[in-house]
Amino acid sequence: MDFVHFLSSHMLDPKTGGKRLYADTLAQAVHAEACGYRGVAIPEHHLVNILLVPSPLQMAVAIAARTSRLALMTSICQLPLRDMRVFAGEVVQAQALCDGRLMLGVGKGAFGFETGRIGVPMEETRERFEESLAVLEALLTREEVEWDGRHYRFDALTIMPRPEDPVPLMLGVMAPPGIEAAAAKNYHVQTTPLSATHGVLEGQVAAFHRGRAQHPAPTNRLSLQRGVFLVRSEAERQRMVEVAHRYYASFDNVFGGPGIVDAGIIRPLPRSQTAQELGANIVICQRDEMIDRLAGYAEMGIDEVIVTSIFGQPQQETLEMMSMFGAEVMPHLLPLRRRVA
Repeated sequence: MDFVHFLSSHMLDPKTGGKRLYADTLAQAVHAEACGYRGVAIPEHHLVNILLVPSPLQMAVAIAARTSRLALMTSICQLPLRDMRVFAGEVVQAQALCDGRLMLGVGKGAFGFETGRIGVPMEETRERFEESLAVLEALLTREEVEWDGRHYRFDALTIMPRPEDPVPLMLGVMAPPGIEAAAAKNYHVQTTPLSATHGVLEGQVAAFHRGRAQHPAPTNRLSLQRGVFLVRSEAERQRMVEVAHRYYASFDNVFGGPGIVDAGIIRPLPRSQTAQELGANIVICQRDEMIDRLAGYAEMGIDEVIVTSIFGQPQQETLEMMSMFGAEVMPHLLPLRRRVA
């Protein structure tokens, strides 16, 4: 099983500023390569202070210039917010500048506040995504493309320059029916149960394998994003669970919540899920328990875990945790590969 470090890029304190925020993000990526992670995952969000990377392709290029082997995964680019004729060219440029290391994760978006302020109501994002994906794939794989759809209408054109390396596509999907449909078409799939229970995770994984079984020659991979933080003691575990719980108080506000945002800062709201319940769901624990739990993920047929370890703690704590995880956990799990056909 492989591991990818999620570059969460939170600015919970607005005094941090963009220069410091992105310097820390780049430092994490460089450290991830040194610690043995297979890659990094780069979010995309706008107008809010969590997961704040407005241009994941730009970030991928900056990381590529500072690393030599890391896979660079977007997690995810929100297609309904873009014009695919422009975006396809940006993807080709980024793949060239990343030496072919780009994995293009795409999706419909998740924060109604964000998409609504940009002029795309959340209820329209699925339909827009499906057409945008079809247009994007056509532009990346065919020279002359013309289109007559609901959201795109254009005469024949060719994206330049043409791709020289394949641009693998990964769909970000959470609902099991969507996961199954994507896997049946041999797309790589990225999913997450967020703060939900292991049972929700099992349903997502089972949907992937049902879909994958429908393809005559599947080559796709399943990437699971999960909160993971290695601790040394029970006291540290409790402290980090509280930190994570405070983070989700902001996340829930914009993910399916009312979207109350004050000058770019998401207002934390009370959560129905207790810190104890959250701690039972995400993987914040000591070494032996973590190895056992992540080995169970490998047994389920999960190809890689996108390790979400940033909940608002200081940068140095994040880097130290990454070092421990690379030295004490990954060596036990990297030899494990898919065991579910």
